[in-house]
Amino acid sequence: MDIRSLSAASGYAAARPATKADPNHESTGAGAQLKQSFENFTAALQNSEQVSVQAMTSQADPHALVQALAQTELAVETAVTVRNKVVEAYQEILRMPV
Repeated sequence: MDIRSLSAASGYAAARPATKADPNHESTGAGAQLKQSFENFTAALQNSEQVSVQAMTSQADPHALVQALAQTELAVETAVTVRNKVVEAYQEILRMPV
């Protein structure tokens, strides 16, 4: 097991801002959490893309670009780690005797 992937997941979790739970939104099941994770991933990619375009047109400072790219890198590493774990679990299920 690659120790970098574990640090990527914990780094991404630490990089996301802490948000309060919405008391009006009662669906806090696994599906809602998964949807929120996908939305956070998409937002990180979109933010990085916007900052990259702004940096190319001299509207953003290089520090903002580096920060956005680092957040995107953490998000992608986290997504790859989750995907690898899902594939690993699927392969384990396939190995089970019937």
